[in-house]
Amino acid sequence: MPNAAPTVSRRHVLIGVAALALGGAVAACGSPSTPDPAVDVLTGQLEQARADSTLAGAAAASAPPPLAAALGAVAAIRDAHGRALSDELARLGSVTTTTTTPTTTLPAAPAATPQQVRAALQQSATAAGQAAAGQSGYRAGLLASIAAACTTAATVNLAGVAA
Repeated sequence: MPNAAPTVSRRHVLIGVAALALGGAVAACGSPSTPDPAVDVLTGQLEQARADSTLAGAAAASAPPPLAAALGAVAAIRDAHGRALSDELARLGSVTTTTTTPTTTLPAAPAATPQQVRAALQQSATAAGQAAAGQSGYRAGLLASIAAACTTAATVNLAGVAA
């Protein structure tokens, strides 16, 4: 009776190991990467910055000249925050989308007030400060800087506005 056990050569073992390694590498490349939680934090801050900038711009349109200049400065500050956040999201590989306007005509919203802008800035400062505490490195610094700028804008730029 001949020996029924097949012989395994080193060549067959090496080919098998190489195939397993290649298969594992292909499977790893095809699996989706875990999303970075910082993207959600930064996206929320970006939306808030855009909303604050729009609100300040709307309030500036109906404010007296000295207050309009202060509100315009606030809108520019929050617009700069939006650009910095967009840049960081782009660096992380996240695609930021802009919102589109609906095709139906909505009734005109009432004019924004300086008090609403101040309240929005205070909320943004709190949210950015809390978000900074959960981040590290550049992102923590960026968010802390945004929190400080929002606090300054609410208390210095809009100092004459009653809360």
